[in-house]
Amino acid sequence: MRRTFLSIGECMVEMAPTAAGDYSLGFAGDTLNTAWYARQLLDQKWGVSYLTAVGEDAISDRMVDFIADAGIKIELVQRRSGCTVGLYLIQLDNGERSFAYWRSDSAARRLADDPARLDVAFATADVIYLSGITLAILPHQQRSTLFDALATARQNGATVVFDPNLRPRLWDSHDTMRRAIMAAADVSDILLPSFDDEATFFGDATPNDTARRYADAGAALVVVKNGGGEAACLRDGQLGHFTPPRVAHVVDTTAAGDSFNAGFLATYLETGNLDASMASGAALAARVIAERGALIKL
Repeated sequence: MRRTFLSIGECMVEMAPTAAGDYSLGFAGDTLNTAWYARQLLDQKWGVSYLTAVGEDAISDRMVDFIADAGIKIELVQRRSGCTVGLYLIQLDNGERSFAYWRSDSAARRLADDPARLDVAFATADVIYLSGITLAILPHQQRSTLFDALATARQNGATVVFDPNLRPRLWDSHDTMRRAIMAAADVSDILLPSFDDEATFFGDATPNDTARRYADAGAALVVVKNGGGEAACLRDGQLGHFTPPRVAHVVDTTAAGDSFNAGFLATYLETGNLDASMASGAALAARVIAERGALIKL
């Protein structure tokens, strides 16, 4: 039986620095990055789809073709007139990245304005994946619409996976961000937070604290990423830990967390083995950060 992994969010134009000192144009975005790697890793019995909205201009055409060429289904990519797609530029300093964004006219900001469309899309999804950035780009009412649709899908048997991916610059306040993140956690089964973000904005002292906070919100499984440090895993009340192998060569940390999520989920959805899934996620992230840009061919 064919199964469906559905990722929801915003794909953007990526301007990434090259070794020559100039920039190359590509396409990426946190939930698209995870879908990209998931498509390469998951067995072909899985279909991978992307739900977003784009414009009707030439750069939107190129983006949709790029997504389709990666083997990701585009039936849920909605076209909107009068809009375009967002753009971001990667800035690197010794492998660590920062971003400059241009996304005020992004069509993806309207991806959840039709409740019926969400219900139809979610009805055939076995796994639904989203992030805090997915939430941040939406108006308040559309976030509520998305939460309602996720709750219904979960009741109908879908597994909801959420990476909080905290980006405070996208929110009007830290309080708004925290409330929305916890509202999403309430309708999610698997949480994939990053400890440094959670410590900064939720005040967690340790990865264990982050895991317990999200488990208390109802998640059956919480995996707390911690860069190169010890990660925490909490499943059905059982706490475990994983320390990834040291990465000797770091070129660009863009998509480190997104690729970890894909590597983890591709193994976990097939085996349910936490240790093997953590190792798969860490191995993929190590491979990705050794090259430039968010997306690399495996």
